[in-house]
Order: sequence, then C-alpha cells, then structure tokens
Amino acid sequence: MDTKAGQILERIAVTSLEKCVAKLSRISAGKWSVADARVSCRSMEEAIRDHAAHRGTGAAVYFDVKGEYPFTSMVIFRPEDIDTISRGFMGFSFSKLPSLNQAQELLLSELGNIILNALISSLSNTLKQSFLPTAPKCVQGETQYLLEALWTAVGRSGRHSLVTVTLDLQCDRTVTRSEVIALIPESMEKALVAAEVEGENK
Repeated sequence: MDTKAGQILERIAVTSLEKCVAKLSRISAGKWSVADARVSCRSMEEAIRDHAAHRGTGAAVYFDVKGEYPFTSMVIFRPEDIDTISRGFMGFSFSKLPSLNQAQELLLSELGNIILNALISSLSNTLKQSFLPTAPKCVQGETQYLLEALWTAVGRSGRHSLVTVTLDLQCDRTVTRSEVIALIPESMEKALVAAEVEGENK
C-alpha cells in the first residue's frame, strides 16, 4: 500500500464519517462520535486475527460496489447492544432477543445504509465517479465469518488495504461501539493519489 494513498484514504474516511455522526447526533437521541481510524495492509487471515479480541456473534450491514473500482464495505454492530442502538437512534428500545428479528435487522440496515453511504459518497466525489452499491444486506454470525464474507464478495485473496473506523454511540450512560470496515482495491488507491496530485497542480 502506498503511504500517500493510505493517508488519503484515512482522511476521506474520517472526514466523511465525522460529518455523518454529527448529522446522526442532531437527528437521533444519542451522541455519536468517531473514536479511532486506521488504514492497514492486511490479508483476510490477519484481519481475523486482529479482531480476535472481538470474537463472538456480530451483526453486519454491508455493501458490494461493482465497476471500475470494485470494493466492499460493512458496519459491524454488536447484537447484544440492540437496545442501546435502537434507543440512541430512534429514542426507544428494542428488546434483546437470542437473534435479531426483522424489525431489528431493518433498523441496523437503515443505520448501516446512512453510515456506509457517507463513506461511499465521499470516495465517489473525490474520484468524480458514480458508484452504484448493491442494496444493503444485514447478516449475523461470528466475526470471522463476517470478515470472510467481506473478502469473498469481491473474489480476492492476498493482502489488501483495509480501512477501519471505530464509531461510538453514547446514550444516557451507556456506550456501544461499532466498526466501519472497507476493503479498497489497488486501482482505487492509484486513482485517489492521481486525483490528489491533479488537485495540487491546479
């Protein structure tokens, strides 16, 4: 991964998601914030190992973008925090259940759609390219399974640039954490660097 490309990716991710959580904080009952962001070069196995501390069941909303710069992105939520997420987003709590029901999946899909669209729109604007993501899908399973799905969706193996942004949602005295993860192709990295250089030369 090119160092400059990594810096550009991190800046785009942080800027877009800071604007997104500021908007979410205005329209919802909870306070949203960006807690951490990093861009790294990882294989699927390394990404799974990095998330070993968070193993357990997660609920992910993900997009698959085709075209010149195919990539995947997802938001991973903790299903056990569904009451905090629903209270912080809509102002009232959903009951905890052994697995997510349809209403809870719709809630996470809507929230994931807002968050991921913020990142995708920022990448689209920077590259002056139209991205057409698939409809958001909500899946539940072990963290390992969710990360495997992220890689499998674009049919790639080996090491790739992984953008990871951690979001916090505080509602009353409770804080829940979610992760935005995007798998970025080398072709997009090169295009972002070229767009930055072009902008600097204008």
